[in-house]
Amino acid sequence: MSLARIFARTATAALIAVGMAAPAQAAVSAPVADDGSGPETMIIDGGYADDAPWAARMFADGRQACSASVIAPKWVLTAQHCVQGANQVSFRVGSLDQTQGREVFAVPGGVHVHPSADLALVNVGSSVDVEYAPIGAPGAAEVGETVQTYGWGATCTDRPEIECQSQWLKVADVTVTDTSCSDYRGGTAICAYRGDGIPAGGDSGGPMFATAADGDYVQVGVASTSDRSSRTAYTNVTRYSSWIGSLAGV
Repeated sequence: MSLARIFARTATAALIAVGMAAPAQAAVSAPVADDGSGPETMIIDGGYADDAPWAARMFADGRQACSASVIAPKWVLTAQHCVQGANQVSFRVGSLDQTQGREVFAVPGGVHVHPSADLALVNVGSSVDVEYAPIGAPGAAEVGETVQTYGWGATCTDRPEIECQSQWLKVADVTVTDTSCSDYRGGTAICAYRGDGIPAGGDSGGPMFATAADGDYVQVGVASTSDRSSRTAYTNVTRYSSWIGSLAGV
């Protein structure tokens, strides 16, 4: 089986994450329902990831916050709104269990945000020796294609999402509806419709993967927004490969 399909799913697992109007970092606050009455309902679906060596769980000031991907020995890719306001950014790497693995920290001045898209690159102080997430070329994701989204986001429907962040990395299929829509900051995004799951609080910054024309499994997006029900937008990293390469050298 190719890398594109080695991520097993179970029928009862949940993937979920970011807010449509304003992306929510689950460690900061729970979104409220439209009528202001209480926590927004979270979606439960998707499955558990079986193998994701590039996966990184982000912590902001020591609290679980977002998801991310390791793209080079000392570089981690996530969303701009995940790092905004954080004094210290760190990641757990090397495990699908967010309570395990090794913790690496951003170096002083190591958090770089894109000027107009919901992207952040974080330079960490020690090398991460894993299989890195390859950034796809433009066109790697196409309208109508089923792609995979990953994260440690919320799994409950009856309480604030910070109380039910998944211990284990989750994965869900979504179907691409547009490759030139907008992310949270007005950058170019890949919009998708719910498949067997949908992102929500805590999945922000997590990767979207697609199968390129040559059969390679490549990262094409970073979680930016979601309505936690049917639609999501991932910053289209294939459009920002020059910026990513200028910092991370990939």
